[in-house]
Amino acid sequence: MERTITLIALFAALIAALGLVPKFDLASGVPITAQSMGFMLAGTVLGAKRGALAALLFLGLVALGLPLLAGGRGGLGVFTGPTLGFLVGFPIAAYVTGALAQGWAAKGGFILPALAATVGGIVVLYGFGIAGFAVVTGKSIAASTAIMAVFIPGDLIKAVLTGLITQGLRKARPDLVVA
Repeated sequence: MERTITLIALFAALIAALGLVPKFDLASGVPITAQSMGFMLAGTVLGAKRGALAALLFLGLVALGLPLLAGGRGGLGVFTGPTLGFLVGFPIAAYVTGALAQGWAAKGGFILPALAATVGGIVVLYGFGIAGFAVVTGKSIAASTAIMAVFIPGDLIKAVLTGLITQGLRKARPDLVVA
């Protein structure tokens, strides 16, 4: 039980730390951060339930006002902004990523954790993110999708890195990786 709580807290801290990694801008000027990779890793390493709990702990800390989101944002106000759908989707994305990774864990390699991160951390997360963006901004789903599409190449890179990191952890510390 103590180990589980420690791992959940550790991954919530990892998610926060990845939001502090300096961002870089795509040619279009859109900023990319590593924070979403934290949710992917929470799922592939901790599994569905613990990954989702790490995401919920992180969101609870953000709601309390800690500036843990990329760009140093925090507080209840972020839950009314255009990123609302992504915030709601973070624990669900971690859960789906973890459920898929757990189901595929016996097969090993980095491709299946990367695929789990792609499905949970991109497809599921963007489903929530685009819907939330459309609701908050009043834009259509098509317009919201077009705006968000520029983030997908960076997130695909994060999904591959998630697969590689998960594979490395599975080899180095097999007792750590649940999924």
